[in-house]
Amino acid sequence: MRIHVVSDVHGRADALARAGDGADALICLGDLILFVDYADPARGMFGELFGEAAAKEYLELRAAGEYAESRALADRLWASLDGDPGEYIEKAVRRQYGELFAAMPVPSYLTYGNVDVPELWPEFVREGQTVLDGQTAEIGGLTFGFVGGGLRTRYRTPNEITDEEYAAKVAAVGAVDVLCCHIPPAVPELLYDTVARRFERGSDALLEAVRATQPRYVLFGHVHQPLAARTRIGRTECVNVGHFRASGEPYVLSLEE
Repeated sequence: MRIHVVSDVHGRADALARAGDGADALICLGDLILFVDYADPARGMFGELFGEAAAKEYLELRAAGEYAESRALADRLWASLDGDPGEYIEKAVRRQYGELFAAMPVPSYLTYGNVDVPELWPEFVREGQTVLDGQTAEIGGLTFGFVGGGLRTRYRTPNEITDEEYAAKVAAVGAVDVLCCHIPPAVPELLYDTVARRFERGSDALLEAVRATQPRYVLFGHVHQPLAARTRIGRTECVNVGHFRASGEPYVLSLEE
């Protein structure tokens, strides 16, 4: 059984269309939307709406840890638009989802990232694309569990939930062969982004579940340039499947029952 796994797609519909080549199934761990592109500020919905210079200024403030200032800048820019900013955002999100779900191979199994908008997904999911969150699926004779979304942070991304809500989804999944999440378990070397030079949030509930149930693998993304891309917790291999927007290449998981 050969499974390709992607995370942090962030608008790469071109590469997503090829991500299932040679695989029995594709797993997507979320963050389909591209809000702002650190590598190319002209891209993403922020750059498209406000221009490269404004997006670059916004990113520089965030990189410097000036989050109040970056939010103030964003508020001024959104206020400059003619009409409800929410309508501009929703239009851009719908356009991106239309392109991404049309490009995504089948069969595929998906869960949400922290920058996704789950309530819009039912409009775009095609036959053969299965969305799971706090749920399990049998793939190739093995049990896969899926836990989507992120935990609350100062960045205020769209799909952040409380620790309690996240833990309830982890508990609902229970013991599985492969645990698929957007965010990592709370292991420091898996959480530190070497380029952004900061720790992202991981889940204590995930870490506790891994220690207790020992799945074969825990697969996740979220941290784009991790200090460690993988580590072991007991018999469990914890793997960051990579920043798909940057690489355009899926992580390959080969499994036997």
